[in-house]
Amino acid sequence: MNAYQKKWIEMLTNAHIRGWRIEPRDNDIFIEMPHVTDIKLTRDNIPATIGVMSLDIHEKKERLKFIFHNGFEQFEYLINPSEDDLTKR
Repeated sequence: MNAYQKKWIEMLTNAHIRGWRIEPRDNDIFIEMPHVTDIKLTRDNIPATIGVMSLDIHEKKERLKFIFHNGFEQFEYLINPSEDDLTKR
């Protein structure tokens, strides 16, 4: 686990979001939310929330994918994409 990923896990865990289980998955962060969570609402709010939270992280920025899952649906949110991410078709 890199320092950037570790800091994100620490920040998300310290937010004490009820029912969220946050864990590293390779170089990603997997977030299991309660099955009643509105995944569309979460997906709509993640860019702004991650943007604000990232201001408090001073570690070297690295590629990081957040995987959100509510038991039924899943979506991913990628920050600091690599060159490979940007050129995939």
